[in-house]
Amino acid sequence: MAIDLTKLSNVKVKAAIMALQKGDEKTWFSLFAAEVAFYDDGNQMKFNNFFRKALGHERFTCIDKVENNGLEVYGHFHSDQWGDFKTCFKFQVNKEGKIARLDIGQASY
Repeated sequence: MAIDLTKLSNVKVKAAIMALQKGDEKTWFSLFAAEVAFYDDGNQMKFNNFFRKALGHERFTCIDKVENNGLEVYGHFHSDQWGDFKTCFKFQVNKEGKIARLDIGQASY
């Protein structure tokens, strides 16, 4: 399902969301730092394990808003395992240009 990505103003975040939407593991993992910090609803998780299972099975169905200079993405989300819900992805990019931290979780807005 194609979604409108024009709201995504941060180049790194846009590339990551595009890779997520396509289930593109190679591109997705290349955008992140080797020691990326990853949190799901506040719980620290193993990034690689989580996304090897999620890619191709989870995606945004609509992007509702983007905040914090393009680093926070809010929208409707679909997970084959968990169903449909509102979510937020919050990215932090390091000085090398890699995504060093990702916080995801259900959102109410």
